[in-house]
Amino acid sequence: MDGLAELRAKYLEQIAAAPDADALEAVRLAGLGKKGEISGRMRELGRMTPEERKTAGPALNALKDEIDAALRARKAALEDAALDARLAQEWLDITLPPRPRPQGSVHPVAQVMEEMAAIFADMGFAVAEGPQVETDWHNFDALNIAPEHPARQEHDTFFMHREPGDNRPPHVLRTHTSPVQIRAMQVQGAPIRVIAPGRVYRMDMDQTHTPMFHQIEGLAIDRAITMANLKWVLEEFFTAYFGTPVRTRFRASHFPFTEPSAEVDIQCSWVNGQLRVGEGEDWMEVLGSGMVHSHVLRSAGIDPDQWQGFAFGMGIDRMAMLKYGIPDLRAFFESDLRWLRHYGFGALQAPSLHAG
Repeated sequence: MDGLAELRAKYLEQIAAAPDADALEAVRLAGLGKKGEISGRMRELGRMTPEERKTAGPALNALKDEIDAALRARKAALEDAALDARLAQEWLDITLPPRPRPQGSVHPVAQVMEEMAAIFADMGFAVAEGPQVETDWHNFDALNIAPEHPARQEHDTFFMHREPGDNRPPHVLRTHTSPVQIRAMQVQGAPIRVIAPGRVYRMDMDQTHTPMFHQIEGLAIDRAITMANLKWVLEEFFTAYFGTPVRTRFRASHFPFTEPSAEVDIQCSWVNGQLRVGEGEDWMEVLGSGMVHSHVLRSAGIDPDQWQGFAFGMGIDRMAMLKYGIPDLRAFFESDLRWLRHYGFGALQAPSLHAG
């Protein structure tokens, strides 16, 4: 079969000169398509004699395979060139520093709450939670707070609205997390050892008070718990929290839900206007505590003749102020980013048992 050498040279030249994929596809169709030149030569084999086919057939198949291989190689080369051009155009130096992105921080209240929970967990206290809108019974009656107590007046407590004619006692925004203790005792019974951190609400606002603040209360009920156990727990907590040994002083007081009751002071000193906890001869009141009143135990379904225990409560915001030198309680809730960047904590600053 004549002209195969010229056909081969023609298509190899066109393949090598194809500038893009579309031009290469046109060359393929012209040579190997159904109506292409090489395909036409293949159809001519049927009109040849057997002797002619023995010579022309292998030559045409070899030409077809060579042209097909050249097409594939050129296609791969064009794709590689296109990728190189794209990479050159979209090149990015990954060693350059990234654009600065604003990072949030952990609020001091959240950080301190986690620190406290970690310390009390090490002493065997579980975390209990409850609703922030409480019933009058859980917030007052179950805790031995008399109807005439000032806390049950509108100037001290946020009461929920009732429709006219609805004579049920109104729900309240809880004034302490003590109702959580009642609910925990009702569910678990005795013995029990829990802490109850969370938001509480009172009608008060000044440099050291806000209408909403955070409180943590602790409760331990067993058969032989005494005030000595309470003192040990508090001193262990303060020592771990402040990172230095801290002595406590108990002063007799009165709370409706504990009997006997005590205000608790921690040892401290003032040096050049700076508070130092755990040293000196001064004292600072930080919490209220006492042995759980028998009325509270009965309200929670626990027999006070068989079980006894202690309870205590302190302000989380106040503890954050003491540890981290924050002067004004109101700043905790003013959403000032400058303040939060100064006093906030990084997301990876996980609390430890001392968190110093």
